[in-house]
Amino acid sequence: MAAPQVAPVETPDTDEVPASDRPWVTIVWDDPVNLMTYVTWVFQKLFGYSREKAEKLMLDVHHKGKAVVSTGARERMEHDASQLHAYGLWATVDRS
Repeated sequence: MAAPQVAPVETPDTDEVPASDRPWVTIVWDDPVNLMTYVTWVFQKLFGYSREKAEKLMLDVHHKGKAVVSTGARERMEHDASQLHAYGLWATVDRS
């Protein structure tokens, strides 16, 4: 008698987090208008980041085209994006 054939069971990747469980993020995008020193200052003022952290994020925006500047609940991220818009920065809200 032959052994029964067992089909492999597909298991979901444990690294994948369902969309509903992923936090929201505020992303700042590069623009040709704002000076790097100004962007750094805005990050320090709005988020209380150290000069070093604010500069790192600003350089990510400058060199990579964008940077995640805050993470959390959707309402808070929308508030952060709105504040960034008030300072003339291009920001969007998305899932991480």
